[in-house]
Amino acid sequence: MNIEMIRAAYVRGKGHVRRTPLLSSPFLDEIAGRRVFLKAECLQHTGSFKFRGGWSALSAMNPEQRAKGVIAFSSGNHAQGVALAARMHGTSSVIIMPADAPRVKIENTKALGAEVVLYDRGSQDRDVIGDKLSRERGLTLVKPFDEPLVIAGQGTCGLEIAEQAVEEGIVDADVITCCGGGGLTSGIAMALEADQPGFNVRPAEPEGFDDVARSLRAGAIQRNDAMTGSICDAIITPQPGDLTFPIMKRLCGDGIVVSEHDCLRAMALAFERLRVVIEPGGAVALASALFHGDQLSADTVIVTASGGNVDKPVFERALATLE
Repeated sequence: MNIEMIRAAYVRGKGHVRRTPLLSSPFLDEIAGRRVFLKAECLQHTGSFKFRGGWSALSAMNPEQRAKGVIAFSSGNHAQGVALAARMHGTSSVIIMPADAPRVKIENTKALGAEVVLYDRGSQDRDVIGDKLSRERGLTLVKPFDEPLVIAGQGTCGLEIAEQAVEEGIVDADVITCCGGGGLTSGIAMALEADQPGFNVRPAEPEGFDDVARSLRAGAIQRNDAMTGSICDAIITPQPGDLTFPIMKRLCGDGIVVSEHDCLRAMALAFERLRVVIEPGGAVALASALFHGDQLSADTVIVTASGGNVDKPVFERALATLE
């Protein structure tokens, strides 16, 4: 895994992957007590940064391998990213999704042409299901984060952040990433190591599912005790990846942990002040900037809004925090 892979993914993505905007609001700056810039990956194709990794993986496959189809497991965002990338490449996709994933994510994945296989994440192992189906059907597994080509694709977000920081005159910043298995975080950290080495990357997670923060403190991979029970479904993983954790350990600062209520408030403020829709897991970075400023050091913070695929009832809960 290296910066050249990220730059190659960036070239393959031109004309296909959106360069998402870097947004700001003086109202959010006032709440945070510093300048806040939001990298709006919620405006990426399929409403999430995950399309970057999906496109990177499929575009790098040889045509014979790709023609046999791909398989992925995801709570929804990686599912949609791979499904759309497969459709754009004219091949089939099978997506293994937890039965308790937001309904909008399941339906959108089906609408993108994928065959969806549901499982109980409390009692079944998605890796076992994926390995079995991939062997039976000759499908290529596209892992959600612990795959070099996927990490490279997510790293293109970091290349854009570096370019946009120059455009905005940002010379020093904390960069907070919404973090599950660490694909986005490690990709961005590698990109910024090359193009903005003075920036400090910090992973953000929800309470009770802070395996990356605990792993960074311990210096070794730690697992979550539970796999369900958070509205931040998009970034709930068992543990950091074997590939992503060493990168994060080398390049990232301490993790930041936020409450679900913080996420809901951040979602509401993003809608009110920036007119963007963010899902709970995609709001942990913004919540960190707005409500946990005592853990930050730079006068400027750049946060990823990693996804916007939220069900209506959850978004209504978020908006209710403004009342």
